[in-house]
Amino acid sequence: MLRRKPTRLELKLDDIEEFESIRKDLETRKKQKEDVDVVGGSDGEGAIGLSSDPKNREQMINDRIGYKPQAKPNNRSSQFGNFEF
Repeated sequence: MLRRKPTRLELKLDDIEEFESIRKDLETRKKQKEDVDVVGGSDGEGAIGLSSDPKNREQMINDRIGYKPQAKPNNRSSQFGNFEF
């Protein structure tokens, strides 16, 4: 394997300006999202998820992630199948 000298990276003015513009854009998006969360939480819909019973909260989470739990049968034939000798 050939060894080479480390590559020198130079920070240019354009790079700094691009970084600053992206950072400002992300900060404004974050502030807008926080404002929407505060407004959305006061209209009652956000409060439903926090104050309701655990089953309803669990159902909301399952709906959000697309999980559809199915009941497990409790008899032995369903666990081991039907064996005939």
